[in-house]
Amino acid sequence: MPIQYKDSIMEATKHCRSSASIFDVSHMLGSSIRGKDAVAFTQRLVVGDIAGLKPGTGTLSVVTNEQGGIIDDTVVTKVTDEDIYIVLNGACSEKDQAHINKHLAEWKAKGKDVDFVVHGDRSLLAFQGPKAVDVLQPLTDLDLSKLYFGMFTETTIAGKPVWLTRTGYTGEDGFEISLLKSDTVHLTKTLLENPAARMCGLGARDSLRLEAGLCLYGNDLDETISPLEAGLTWTIGKSRRDACDFVGGDAIKKQLAEGVARRRVGLKFTGKGAPARGGSKIFTPEGEEVGHVTSGGFSPVLGENIAMGYVAKGKAKAGTELLVETRGKRTPAVTAKMPFVTCHYHRPA
Repeated sequence: MPIQYKDSIMEATKHCRSSASIFDVSHMLGSSIRGKDAVAFTQRLVVGDIAGLKPGTGTLSVVTNEQGGIIDDTVVTKVTDEDIYIVLNGACSEKDQAHINKHLAEWKAKGKDVDFVVHGDRSLLAFQGPKAVDVLQPLTDLDLSKLYFGMFTETTIAGKPVWLTRTGYTGEDGFEISLLKSDTVHLTKTLLENPAARMCGLGARDSLRLEAGLCLYGNDLDETISPLEAGLTWTIGKSRRDACDFVGGDAIKKQLAEGVARRRVGLKFTGKGAPARGGSKIFTPEGEEVGHVTSGGFSPVLGENIAMGYVAKGKAKAGTELLVETRGKRTPAVTAKMPFVTCHYHRPA
């Protein structure tokens, strides 16, 4: 995915918030865990309650290491009880596959019926924005009004078979479309025939996800950060919190009982200054260093600088006054609830 197409990052961000944007996210690792033991194996890898999902629904979850740190964040969809569809980050592809295959070998040695399949013959398009559904509906016989956020189905779009999930990484309504590589150009061109649709690049994708308060792996999440520290405790299924029978569960169970020393927060700037970037130090007004920025930039929609980062637990309450150091200058900021913009997900009334 390029940084941008013909639109500026500012224009592309605003277009996605008001219309419909196509992101080629084929670098993501589309994969499936299949077999009679697919659900149990997936629950060993991630913290979510996959067993409790209805077929055709999914959830955001995280893959954890032995210390409870996050190896990757992922959307996990239960297609059926024997078919779990997982989309992993492209940049984490090698380590994710190594981690999954390590545990897969252990399960197979015990006679379990489970396989890990990487979909190397498929591409992935994200089609996001309030007009995405209007552009897509004439191209399919599926009633999209009945496909709610987090739901998955197999259908046909513009005459091509696809796996369609109502989800995304922008905070807007939209879809992720998995399809054969040979069909990708055809579908992209068909979508672009509608004047509401435009191609969108990596620059706007980053602005959009930051405005929506969504984490970027490698910036806001890594193997030293736990789900609780990241503000992702909700991804840990309530039915799983007693046993915590997933990789790293002992460490996370202890954190659930005792709490954590740092938390991810949003930051809105009350003074003028350069946009904060990853690594910018965070201080109290008295000069005590209490954290650092992990993602930051200018919000095209809000017209102001925003950021997220990690601060000591006592400084995480919304409205806490802080200073963020960028280019040697400390700019006043306050911790803020996320998302920074209102998100629009298609849910039942």
